[in-house]
Amino acid sequence: MNMALEMVLRNKLKEKDILLMTHIVLGYPSLEDSFRIVETMVDSGVDLMELQIPFSEPIADGPVIVRANQRALERGATVEACLDLAERVAREFDIPFLIMTYYNILFCYGVRDFVSDMAKRGLQGAIIPDLPPEEGHDYLEAMQTHDLAPILIFSPTTSGMRMKYLESFGRGFIYCVARKGVTGADTRFSTGLDSYLAGCRKASSLPLAVGFGIKERANVDFLRGKADIAVIGTETIRLVEEQGISSVGGFIRGLSPVTANSPGGVEAKGK
Repeated sequence: MNMALEMVLRNKLKEKDILLMTHIVLGYPSLEDSFRIVETMVDSGVDLMELQIPFSEPIADGPVIVRANQRALERGATVEACLDLAERVAREFDIPFLIMTYYNILFCYGVRDFVSDMAKRGLQGAIIPDLPPEEGHDYLEAMQTHDLAPILIFSPTTSGMRMKYLESFGRGFIYCVARKGVTGADTRFSTGLDSYLAGCRKASSLPLAVGFGIKERANVDFLRGKADIAVIGTETIRLVEEQGISSVGGFIRGLSPVTANSPGGVEAKGK
């Protein structure tokens, strides 16, 4: 996949009224299990995925994802091993894959080297929630050089002026956090969220992704016509933790009446 991320998403949105993006922690429960989870999700019709490189202090994440980070690190999920796995899935499956992690990972690796390696490995962009554009000049320049999408984040406390500023640096899509706090807690899908998303739409012409608290089909249905991408993270990781990998496919397929652009889902490359 070598088209710019926004173009890929726009093409998908011609055939689906809302896309599904899922989130996994690389190395949880193991690196090989992570591959199996990606394969299951792709076969079940997800449109894009964020691959989290585990970190010891994932400040934006709630207890479920924090535990997954800790267990992945305990089982030896290094940055290099995670990037190798990210390359493997990006080459194998024909959907966009993005890296999600925290700035300390990039800093220790070398920001420009990290971005260059993402590009070499076939990744489409990155979500770095603790790196505001004011502090990310090298990162943003490197992402532009390699034609990768830096995903910027809006929240309910972001002012309209700040949204416009963030949007000027973003590419691919805007990640709209559905509520204050960390991942995994309950979100009220109500008129308050409706008006917030209308403000996000006014501030940005990029596709809008909404995450934090999406757990069921009704949440996805609420977002139709208000956002372009529903992000499912904590709930699938919770399912793996409590019921195993085999539970993930049915859950994903149940989120949308049309889960892929073809009846059989998205095929692996070359199949």
